[in-house]
Amino acid sequence: MLYYLLYPQVNVIQYITFRTAAAGLTAFVISLVMGPWLIRALRDFQIGQVVRDELSETHQSKAGTPTMGGVLILTAATVPTLVWGDLTNLHLWIAMLATLAFGTVGFVDDYLKVVRKNHTGLRPLYKVIGQGIVAMAVGIALLWLTDNGLYSTELLFPFLKTLTPDIGWLYVPFAMFGLVFFSNAVNLTDGLDGLAISVFTVAAAALTALAYVTGHAIFADYLLLTHFAPAAELTVFCGALVGAGLGFLWYNSHPAEMFMGDVGSLALGGALGTVAILIKQELLLPVVGAVFVIEAASVIIQVGSFKLTGQRVFRMAPLHHHCELLGWSEPKVITRFLIAAVVFACFSLATLKLR
Repeated sequence: MLYYLLYPQVNVIQYITFRTAAAGLTAFVISLVMGPWLIRALRDFQIGQVVRDELSETHQSKAGTPTMGGVLILTAATVPTLVWGDLTNLHLWIAMLATLAFGTVGFVDDYLKVVRKNHTGLRPLYKVIGQGIVAMAVGIALLWLTDNGLYSTELLFPFLKTLTPDIGWLYVPFAMFGLVFFSNAVNLTDGLDGLAISVFTVAAAALTALAYVTGHAIFADYLLLTHFAPAAELTVFCGALVGAGLGFLWYNSHPAEMFMGDVGSLALGGALGTVAILIKQELLLPVVGAVFVIEAASVIIQVGSFKLTGQRVFRMAPLHHHCELLGWSEPKVITRFLIAAVVFACFSLATLKLR
């Protein structure tokens, strides 16, 4: 919006770096200002967290804490993107709409939990179907962009310069799997105060840098990346996500005053996946968000092992609960997982030079 009002009168508005910083700061301020109001509103409507019975007494004490705070994240990320972004950019709209659509699936899930007063929301099958429909829409949009020369269905492998297979229409199921997986991976990680949002913010910051170099002709050529000039505008969206994440962490840090709920976690996972796909870093995303991958893998391993052998590999899954049962305090688990997230994010950026 401001992009059209101020450009070309204000020259600095043309720079992606300026608008990204402005979007991030705007998102952070929106989160801080809206946070207390939303917490009061959620309490007034008795929209509180429902805790699983098998969790410890420490977690049982969190029952009733306002949830569905993901609405704050989505608002704080979307508004600055609309204000500072180039709204003629299709990549920007795909990323925003996909994020909001995944959030809608999570909203329905949260709403059912609140109404039923238990932790059972949407049936897992229905939730996956909803996520799959959103992911399919993204995949079809990518094929349309490819037909118009605005995207490529080639895969870029980390560390390998020449291996770039074009999978054509198979990119749709490939994208669907990645989006549904990451949406659920962030959801599974959201179990401790500030854990999911802090790890997400680190991953989003890494994607901000990756989006910038993908849209920059000189940097992309130097790093042997596929250059898509329109993808540069996703830097603004990623900057808004970082600002929104930091603002939400202000209220979600231990002890949390508000939880994001599925409306937040499903949306944030979808946002990471969609941005990574749009900037052609889909195969690097498991490194950028490795903590989410490890958390999801711990659940898959636990369920698979129990069904096949009757034995559990972890004391409890996801992995953060296993660490708690090992004797780690909640703040220590969060801090150590955050450290791991920073290390993985830095490594993912280092792979660009290794190409």
